[in-house]
Amino acid sequence: YDCTSRGRRSLALDLKSAAGIEAVCAIAARADALIEGFRPGVMERLGLGPDELLARNPKLVYGRVTGWGQTGPLAHAAGHDINYIAISGALHGIGRAGHAPSSPLNLVGDYGGGGAYLALGVTSALIHAMRTGQGQVIDAAMCDGAASLMAMFYGRFAANQWKDQRESNALDGGAPWYESYETSDGEHVAIGAIEGKFFHELLTLIGMAPTAWSRPYDTACWPAMRAEFTRVFKGRSRAQWSHVLEGSDSCFAPVLGLADAPAHPHNVARQNFVQVDGVVQPAPAPRFSATPGAITGCAPALGEGGFDALADWGFSAAEVAALTRA
Repeated sequence: YDCTSRGRRSLALDLKSAAGIEAVCAIAARADALIEGFRPGVMERLGLGPDELLARNPKLVYGRVTGWGQTGPLAHAAGHDINYIAISGALHGIGRAGHAPSSPLNLVGDYGGGGAYLALGVTSALIHAMRTGQGQVIDAAMCDGAASLMAMFYGRFAANQWKDQRESNALDGGAPWYESYETSDGEHVAIGAIEGKFFHELLTLIGMAPTAWSRPYDTACWPAMRAEFTRVFKGRSRAQWSHVLEGSDSCFAPVLGLADAPAHPHNVARQNFVQVDGVVQPAPAPRFSATPGAITGCAPALGEGGFDALADWGFSAAEVAALTRA
């Protein structure tokens, strides 16, 4: 069920043994990139820090992903996604007014601010290494990445176009035309009709005159508009609204759970979800025209495929046997 580790091989090494450390050093000497996610200083204490490994392989890209980063007063403290996005300003902006902030799963810190920025950093450094022969260290901190994801909002805040209170802005649940509404069957639909022409189409399709709300961006109109939208969308089921609005320029989508999303016609057409060993899961993304991605298998058990991996990395049968004994 570990979908994020699918298609890999696993090599289990004892990093408290000299043989295990030497094996990592030997692999890193032949590798393009290494990624580690320990707290700052752990790899150095093991003898696997960037100074040691870059000395063996000057082209190595050394990716380090942590919550707080390699430096700073919090660098050695424990933490999780919710903590990293809390100090970036992101968590404060998510949720309903008058309530505590809502946790956006662990997508903003772990996967967005951490994993995605690490991937971009390592890829960029690999291009630089190929061009110059010079490797480098990537310090990918989740708090840094989460802050970077907030760049647009900091810009709007500086321009007095964004209020620092939840549900007071266009994209944080404040605007009634960018919101989720409950339907008659207890489900929800999502509306994102930001632009005027899309807003007018929404009004027309839900049975309201386009002139009913001539000032959609006037915040003074938002409470009454929200009440009216709430009443209207409550009048039909999610499926009925999908029949009326889906595929139009009203910026509409049904709010689907994990059980329903894979069966949506658009997801089916694009094959956005696949089944591997009986587990429904997202397909690889993004799409490549010349080198399309493919899932080669489920996640490995600890150490599964490790001997084959060592052979591919140039270890002899005798070296593998010695490492196993150690």
